[in-house]
Amino acid sequence: MAKQTRELHLNAFLHGAGHHEAAWRHPEVDPWAEQGIEHYVDIARTAERGKLDSLFLADGLAISSNITYNLHHSFEPLTLLSALATATERIGLIATASTTYNQPYSLARALASVDRISGGRAGWNIVTSAGQGEAKNFNLTDRPAHALRYERADEFLDTAKALWDSWADDAVVANKTTGIYSDADKIRAIDHQGRHFQVRGPLNLPRPVQGHPLLVQAGSSEAGKDFAARHAEAVFTAHLSVESAREFYTDLKGRLGKFGRSTDELLILPGISAYIGDTVAEAREKYDYLNSLANPEYGVHQLSAQLDFDLSGYPLDSPLPELPAETDGAQSRKKLIVDVARKESLTIRALTERLAGARGHYTFIGTPAQVADEIELWFTTGAADGFNIMPPTFPAGLDDFVDKVVPILQQRGLFRTEYTGRTLREHYGLARPEVPDTTAAAALLA
Repeated sequence: MAKQTRELHLNAFLHGAGHHEAAWRHPEVDPWAEQGIEHYVDIARTAERGKLDSLFLADGLAISSNITYNLHHSFEPLTLLSALATATERIGLIATASTTYNQPYSLARALASVDRISGGRAGWNIVTSAGQGEAKNFNLTDRPAHALRYERADEFLDTAKALWDSWADDAVVANKTTGIYSDADKIRAIDHQGRHFQVRGPLNLPRPVQGHPLLVQAGSSEAGKDFAARHAEAVFTAHLSVESAREFYTDLKGRLGKFGRSTDELLILPGISAYIGDTVAEAREKYDYLNSLANPEYGVHQLSAQLDFDLSGYPLDSPLPELPAETDGAQSRKKLIVDVARKESLTIRALTERLAGARGHYTFIGTPAQVADEIELWFTTGAADGFNIMPPTFPAGLDDFVDKVVPILQQRGLFRTEYTGRTLREHYGLARPEVPDTTAAAALLA
């Protein structure tokens, strides 16, 4: 089959022992492995062997009160991905970091550092931190309101971009003969004065290899979609059906024009957790077995967190109660869960079982060819530019995807057989940002 003009993009979503909430209990999973670097090195090398675009590490800034029943600890993402940069050569490395509990200067510097350490493979998954517990670790008694978090995030991104652009690409001269190390006329203060931040700049590190690290976002509320349309270059999103994914895809791509952007400047990658077997029966057995290991109490606690509403006092076999319309938590995930519960008349127990495998992302059970068919369907019918791959268990789930599904996608001309670029932007087919003309914007450094 002739190769498609448009190329599928695949990201491996790192998540402890696996994306199923009972993954750590599986006999083939080592529940201690995720506390060491080799676990992640093995996963990264498997993903790179499959020529995947990138790795992604989610993050939260508070430990869950539900730690009794599952893994809720992880390495700090930028630290881990810096280590993985030295263990891999081509695959992109996307770290989650919060705009609510960081400062632009320090985070822009850290991301620029990872981009240089990795030779241009860094990406930033931008979050505003919806959890209640996170605020209490940062001198606050409550999380900031949803609208305020996005207002701060918008200013944070403008400031970070200005910091990355505070060095021209050719600012470092390093001329041994003249003794001139850098051209001071090409290094500028940004003198940002805003509601949330006052930052003089410039950054104390030359411009990232990619100009800016790749900017990724996952919020799907109205504010989140507008934020993505203005800033993001890739969006990770959750949908339980191809129809819902198409609606989101059309909506988000349609918002780009008002920010002067074209539809090919942003990639949309829904999550998919695939249970893969040589037969459908074998795949179903894998799914059912992991569900049999799930703890109902844990499931209710997780569902309560996702809905920002305590369900612990409700009978498991009762329907989902009426919930407050407004929340300062994760609005899009709450809507997704409530919609499916109402549409399918699910009880609380059934809903926890439905979400156990991938926390509201799409779960597919089938053979490698059927998984490839489903990916191709979404990709070719306006629902996705690629996928955020969420294996039920590590390492076996990713091995199955790389060894059994990726070759089929390659045979169909949908996915690369070799890397053709070295940076994450090159993998995603996205342009490197140019340094804007700032001749009148800031004073030259002396």
